Amino acid sequence: MIKSLCIYCSSSDEIDKKYYKPCEKLGKVMALQGITLVYGGANIGLMGAVARAVKENGGEVIGIIPERILKMGVGYDMADELMVTPDLRRRKAIMERKSDAFLAMPGGFGTLEEILEIITLKQLGYHDKPILFLNTVGYFNKFNEMLEYMFTQKFAKSSYRDLYAIVPDVPSIFRYLESYQPVPVECKIIKK
Repeated sequence: MIKSLCIYCSSSDEIDKKYYKPCEKLGKVMALQGITLVYGGANIGLMGAVARAVKENGGEVIGIIPERILKMGVGYDMADELMVTPDLRRRKAIMERKSDAFLAMPGGFGTLEEILEIITLKQLGYHDKPILFLNTVGYFNKFNEMLEYMFTQKFAKSSYRDLYAIVPDVPSIFRYLESYQPVPVECKIIKK
């Protein structure tokens, strides 16, 4: 079983409350299973909700936050460890190194950029860790359609579907993690 889970998700307090519902359950299960949360270090949006849920249930929270964002006053002071980095690139590298698995919850540009980098690194053989998307109320449906279109148009090999999983709910996250087995990755180069 994994010991740390990196979660990428929204830092906006303006999103619909329906997206918050899985946060409490996810944080509780992580804490009960002894899985450390590794995340972006903010106390707002889904990021803050997951961190609070983990802490409230006795779990460990490691936040990694760029100095510029910390100066905005949104750092999660209750984190067991709040690492401050000079920039986003350093933050992402530390989050990757400290995590045994990666999960994207609903979020914006940053969430997509971070999880796509993790998928790309796995595609290129830099790691073989599990990658998941929590498809809260169908949030990632259109994104998945875009990925499928990319596969059908041969911009990515169809076997790369196995690099990640899109799951419907919190229990599915842990079922996937418990049964996860790395798969061989085809060479990225596509030739005729």
